Amino acid sequence: MNEMYDMSIVTHSYSVLAVLGVILVNFLMIKKATNLQKYKRTHTLFNPIGSTFLGALIFTGVIMMAAKHLDFTIENIIMIVFSIVLIILEVKRSLKLKYLNKQNEFTEYKLFAYKLLALETFLTISISIWMWL
Repeated sequence: MNEMYDMSIVTHSYSVLAVLGVILVNFLMIKKATNLQKYKRTHTLFNPIGSTFLGALIFTGVIMMAAKHLDFTIENIIMIVFSIVLIILEVKRSLKLKYLNKQNEFTEYKLFAYKLLALETFLTISISIWMWL
């Protein structure tokens, strides 16, 4: 049981780094994007990768909670809420992009996406620092 718990901690830590990497790649993709249709296509291809890393993060957290016999501490509850918030922010960003049709609205979307990605980065780093302390 301890081996599974230790392995899930390592995988969980790498998943956090992967989620931060996905946020950084999303930020860079938005920064470099000039054409709305090309960006939509790229986002459609890249979004499942980000969702996979977020799913790995949540799954390893669930494994660790199960290994601890579902001990709900305040840290675990906050991480569950954090996961839900990340999912909601990504859905909001994807939905706004889905209904975006005009190139001139793309700059407005970029500002919106920058704010959401900055919030995701801040939340991920702050909860990571809190858990490592």
